[in-house]
Amino acid sequence: MRKLSLWLVPNLAFALILPSTIRAQEYRGTFEQQLACTPDVLRLCGSEIPDVNRIVVCLRQNTAQLGDACKAVFEAQNSAPPKDPARTTRASH
Repeated sequence: MRKLSLWLVPNLAFALILPSTIRAQEYRGTFEQQLACTPDVLRLCGSEIPDVNRIVVCLRQNTAQLGDACKAVFEAQNSAPPKDPARTTRASH
């Protein structure tokens, strides 16, 4: 019984933490950003749908072939400072 609890506790903790980590990694962008990149996703990265992370990697690998609107989305993301989640949480209250 003790062996079971030693195995169960860390695995349960991992199972509870993992979904929030996945959601944080799968930021899909604003509606406008999605619209700007949808044609390029369909044209260049259709085989990666529905995996958001793989789509982003594919778009980054094909930057030279992106349309102007989608290219602007990635350029804006690369030049923007990283967001501080603590600040945005406090600001929204």
